[in-house]
Amino acid sequence: MQKTIRIGAIGSGGNARSHMRRYAAMDGVKLVAIADPSEAALKAAFDQVEGAKKLPTFAGHKEMLDEVEMDAVMISTPHTLHYEQIMDGFAADLHILCEKPMVCDTADARSVIETWKKSGKVMCVSYQRHTTAAFRYCREKIVSGEMGKVLFINSLQSQAWYQSQVLGGTWRSKMEWSGGGQLNDSGSHLIDIVLWMSGLQPAEVFAYQDKMGSEVDILSAINVKFDGGALCTFSVVGYQSWPGMFEETTFWLEKGQLAIRGNDVWEWGEDKEKKIVNGDDLGRTWPPDENFLAAIRGEEEVQSSPEDALKVIQLSEAAWASAESGKPEAVVR
Repeated sequence: MQKTIRIGAIGSGGNARSHMRRYAAMDGVKLVAIADPSEAALKAAFDQVEGAKKLPTFAGHKEMLDEVEMDAVMISTPHTLHYEQIMDGFAADLHILCEKPMVCDTADARSVIETWKKSGKVMCVSYQRHTTAAFRYCREKIVSGEMGKVLFINSLQSQAWYQSQVLGGTWRSKMEWSGGGQLNDSGSHLIDIVLWMSGLQPAEVFAYQDKMGSEVDILSAINVKFDGGALCTFSVVGYQSWPGMFEETTFWLEKGQLAIRGNDVWEWGEDKEKKIVNGDDLGRTWPPDENFLAAIRGEEEVQSSPEDALKVIQLSEAAWASAESGKPEAVVR
């Protein structure tokens, strides 16, 4: 009989509650405790997550790890707290699902990877585009080599991040808790998916950033040169007049072009004809939580690993350094 996987939640904010609701709807998994110092966040979890009111709660994650038997933890907390919580999870011999960014500097990322490899445990970073059909389709096309080498990439993300986070006074707008602005938050997804789809290694970065009077980056214009000569522009725009998010990524290759527009892939081959394929027709899409649980059971490989997350923070650090120095900066490997 398949063992039920017991999960403790470190964090109960809006994102954490989304994870918890998914667990509540899945077979073979049980949420067993919640740790969060915020009474308001815990109350929201009680209201929104089935069965949460009956769970033991803790102000600190260490108390939860000491007092509750579990198999895994889900970490969804302010970014600068992730490192300590990940390491404490491994010390408690647990599998770990961590929200992005995994950690906020390269040294901590390397420490996590070293500990993870020694632990024998499953660790997944919640970059959900890795398990989204449109992005997987493009990755397979690119890494197979059938469309030739990547020549140029353009990737854009725009949202009302300044309005919601800075004007809203959230922890994401405070360097102490966020470790960076939109680039370290939702912009992290943009860097991650381009690196993962292309398989390219960034060599050098030249970036401009504008904090718009806040503690953290709001607008980022980032140019990247990869090993082998491919080029990329990242545009992370944290100020727009409407709610929601707009995102698009385009790859120019020797033998064609691939563009992700919403749920669709636009594809041009050597015949120069444009083909539009809906993501629903491109295969399976599933959440990182499902992939994490399947990996614990030995049914799937983790699709977004700590090593993927290391590459994101390496490029991000080079972008921050370049914006500060006003000159190109090497990506430290």
